[in-house]
Amino acid sequence: MEEIRLQKYLADSGIASRRKAEGLILEGKVKVNGVVVQTLGVKVDPKKDKVEYEGKEVKYSDQDFVYVLLNKPIGYVTTAQDQFGRETVLDLVKGVKQRVVPVGRLDMYTSGALILTNDGDFVYQVTHPKHEIEKTYTVTLKGIVTKQEQEHLIEGVELDDGYQTRKAKVKILKTDLEKNQSRLEITIHEGKNRQIRRMCEAIDKKVLALHRSKIGNITVKDLKLGTWRYLSKEEVSHLLGK
Repeated sequence: MEEIRLQKYLADSGIASRRKAEGLILEGKVKVNGVVVQTLGVKVDPKKDKVEYEGKEVKYSDQDFVYVLLNKPIGYVTTAQDQFGRETVLDLVKGVKQRVVPVGRLDMYTSGALILTNDGDFVYQVTHPKHEIEKTYTVTLKGIVTKQEQEHLIEGVELDDGYQTRKAKVKILKTDLEKNQSRLEITIHEGKNRQIRRMCEAIDKKVLALHRSKIGNITVKDLKLGTWRYLSKEEVSHLLGK
């Protein structure tokens, strides 16, 4: 393999964009073969040279990985193929040439942020509990949520299988006395099956609508339902905790 510029090496490996990688080099945060590099003209051989960022070795990756953010509508199942012939999230990303899989799940009746990729290591790292990536949901409930119930959700509730949820962030966005409804924003970093719905059931509230608005700091606010975009290098790095 030909030598490539150090900032390209870092960008291809998901550390940062090329422009940001240049800044990291100038700040003295990158070493090549044990020596700090602070000039931008340096080239490296991905097969021979050892590159480190903040003391950790950076393995080069130039595979054609893609990372897609989809704003999933209700009615699509989060699977590559459905045995019942229902529409899947892959039907919404047909413009992506690579074969991608969903990272985690959203049930058929939940809308919002869903990532798809062909990078298996990324799927493992992002879904592993130790990474504790926050997911933020907007949920509309039947009934008025009290301050006591809000605090219960924050401190953790016992689900129907006996699992005790960890602390969550819970905001009451709106209460509608006339309709007898509440709208909450709930942020969790666990990934139990149908967790938000089951948490709300634990305080005797029925979910009327559920939307995942954010994964980490990545939002679908400006993405129309049913549409998608590619994640940037910076967004991928954020999800990987880099």
